[in-house]
Amino acid sequence: MTGRDWELVGAPNARDLGGLPTSDGRRVRAGRLIRTAALGRLTDEDLPVLGKLAPACVVDLRHATEQAVAPPDRLAGEPRVVHLPVYDSAHPVFTYVSAVLLGHNLDAYEELARDGMPGAMAAIYRWFVTGESAREGFGTALRLAADGANLPLLFHCSAGKDRTGWLSVVLLTALGVDEPVIRADYLRHNELTESLREVLLAAMTRRRPDLDPAVARPLLEVRPEYLDAAYDEVRRVHGTFDAYLRDGLGLTDATLAGLRANLLD
Repeated sequence: MTGRDWELVGAPNARDLGGLPTSDGRRVRAGRLIRTAALGRLTDEDLPVLGKLAPACVVDLRHATEQAVAPPDRLAGEPRVVHLPVYDSAHPVFTYVSAVLLGHNLDAYEELARDGMPGAMAAIYRWFVTGESAREGFGTALRLAADGANLPLLFHCSAGKDRTGWLSVVLLTALGVDEPVIRADYLRHNELTESLREVLLAAMTRRRPDLDPAVARPLLEVRPEYLDAAYDEVRRVHGTFDAYLRDGLGLTDATLAGLRANLLD
């Protein structure tokens, strides 16, 4: 079963990373790495599909405060569930984004609002590279993926686009997939969630009639410049992506070899 012949109604951007080609002519093994949004809105019809995907391990990148306000994940079987919160409640950009999502007063965020939501999202992507919980969470997720006992591995955050998106980038880069292929998969989120995005925008503006949809829309999309911000931060801090994997995320030769052995055909 591959990303081309299954879908989850309650997680429309869910997909299997299997089939993506590497620069040395191999392919990511199908049915081993599955990226989704949070699983709390899966339908009853989705559960048998998830059961066929049969994840051995589910990685949840959300913070406890995000889990508390969302419906609990609906799971099939008894996968190992690992919480790796990639979040910084003290970071002003995170609180700004939460305030927009929850319809709170934005007066305290005048400076961030001036840079706009695209600027805030780019700042979050830079933090993905340097933030302590980000490095710990993404590094641990790769170590889990390198262990065959955790495969198939399903990973998600809330919307399944930013933290999940960057973890996909890191995994695929470690496996030798070229950047244009990775970028195309990252940007697929927009086409897969187009109708859902309009529903969310309408709900947000109903809750806060003064909210300009142009402010909220960049929060619900992925954009090339968000990914560029993370790539730029990798180069600024580490020089190369390989150095980021090793020094930033603490991956060893054995972990990188395990990833390739278990996840490539």
